[in-house]
Amino acid sequence: MHFVFEVRVRPGHTAEQYADAWVRASRLIQQSPGAQGTRLHRRIGSNDRLLAIATWASKQERDAMETVRDPEIQRIIEAQAEFVDINVIGEFEEAEWVVLPGGD
Repeated sequence: MHFVFEVRVRPGHTAEQYADAWVRASRLIQQSPGAQGTRLHRRIGSNDRLLAIATWASKQERDAMETVRDPEIQRIIEAQAEFVDINVIGEFEEAEWVVLPGGD
């Protein structure tokens, strides 16, 4: 499953500042059972909009990580709260339909 959220960096701050914290928190989160990686994308033409995608083996494993969150992860996230606005887009299953080049 994919947990997807948008990050809006507030004026006076940079995407790179947020990305630094995001990488530190992600490294810790990736030690959780079921964690399968994270990606952070910058919106084309925008220095203040990011799209974050965290991939998990299941929703249950992601939910379990949230219920027993490491205090260091919480500290990193809370330290960013005044610099960014987070909009959770949602939780998505693996793709049911995939079209790839050269595929039938």
